[in-house]
Amino acid sequence: MAKYRSSLPQLGDKTFLTDSGLETTLIFHEGLELPHFASITLHDSEDGRRRLRDYFLQHIAIAKARGAGFILESASWRASPDWGAKLGLATADLIALNRESIAMLAALRDEHETAQCPMPISGNIGPRGDGYSADRMMTGDEARRYHAFQCDLFADTQADMISAFTMTHSGEAIGIARAATGVDMPVVISFTTETDGRLPSGETMRDAIEKTDDATAGAPVYYMINCAHPTHFVDAIEKGEAWVTRLRGLRANASTRSHAELDNATDLDPGDPADLGRRYAHLRGALGTRFNIMGGCCGTDHRHVEAIAEACLPVRAAA
Repeated sequence: MAKYRSSLPQLGDKTFLTDSGLETTLIFHEGLELPHFASITLHDSEDGRRRLRDYFLQHIAIAKARGAGFILESASWRASPDWGAKLGLATADLIALNRESIAMLAALRDEHETAQCPMPISGNIGPRGDGYSADRMMTGDEARRYHAFQCDLFADTQADMISAFTMTHSGEAIGIARAATGVDMPVVISFTTETDGRLPSGETMRDAIEKTDDATAGAPVYYMINCAHPTHFVDAIEKGEAWVTRLRGLRANASTRSHAELDNATDLDPGDPADLGRRYAHLRGALGTRFNIMGGCCGTDHRHVEAIAEACLPVRAAA
């Protein structure tokens, strides 16, 4: 049974951390091969499950040391039907791996959650196409039908919510929001931006959020930004427009490179963790306590999350 589905703890003022760039950490720091950038298949082996568990434990420790909550995101960003087919997975195997991705997080929560560190579980959904470009634009209805596969699965697990990350256009966000609410799951939408602060589709953040809210009666419980560096979108946020109040969190890239540059890179650009932490603190100052969900994306690892926590949160021993 889901623990927080009817009352997500991050909707209050308490600060929550998340993890960092799972796939880039495993590929560049641990030397793993992840075909199609998919970490879901790690659940299919004892070694893979151990690596995932160790990764999450490293981040959970940071949150507990700061008295923050921690959102557990499943390793299912590329575990939808099209990506499963590219990975050579039968439908039954893809279903089992999606379920296992939630079961692992539930076990971690049972072992490590405290009163000061609540741990909602999020079923993570990624784009149908490439997260760096709007290469496959969908209508809301098309996206709803496609993403219902994972939404229906997560609704039948201990997942408390569904989070759609690296959304490149509003149509797909609308479809996921509809699919999630159709099975009574709270849903979070996280858009990505190019260096000009616009989505890969060319939409502004304002347009994408307003279109999604208008088409779904404001279904997303909040919005986030991920897979972009703060320098890419801070100007849009600092305009102080009404849509900004819908933002609660950020999972930024370590690098200031564009999506095209990152896509063609053979090295990992870790950026400057301390500088990234200061940029989060700046955004927190601009947006207030409502901006309370912080983690990393491509190129970041536990060091970046630790720097973000150091810049934004006081040291506080967990109970």
